[in-house]
Amino acid sequence: MTIQVGERLPSVTFIKATENGPDAIQSDEYFRGRKVALFSVPGAFTPTCSARHLPGFVEKIDEFRARGVDEVACTAVNDAFVMAAWAKHSGAEGKVTMLSDGNGHFVKAIGLDMDSSKFGMGTRGQRFSMIVDDGVVKELNVEQPGEFNVSSAEHMLSQLG
Repeated sequence: MTIQVGERLPSVTFIKATENGPDAIQSDEYFRGRKVALFSVPGAFTPTCSARHLPGFVEKIDEFRARGVDEVACTAVNDAFVMAAWAKHSGAEGKVTMLSDGNGHFVKAIGLDMDSSKFGMGTRGQRFSMIVDDGVVKELNVEQPGEFNVSSAEHMLSQLG
């Protein structure tokens, strides 16, 4: 079942690449006491994700901060090293936190996984965004297959007022 607005995010482990190697990030700790704009992409370096989704958040990072967002984070069912390389390649380093959901535990736990086997990608996360305040989902925007509208940086900023 898909997570709903008003529900608390499940406890999972994300992985973040650091200078010292992979670092396990517990979702409970990561989201505690802060407002996070989280978005999910089907895959790092994929066309829409690289050309439109991630760049929108990079370009508008200051607007998110000005509206009370403590952190903007991107997650994908990719390993932490791919996520770090994508951040470096796209200019997202120091702006958007890359949280690897390499095994898809997060997207499965919130009911937003999808089968991308026909594209040779296996299980992936759907394209979505959410505003999370102290671990609770305040806004949830799930794209229809093949669409890119409601998970954009612009749409999320409109939800923040």
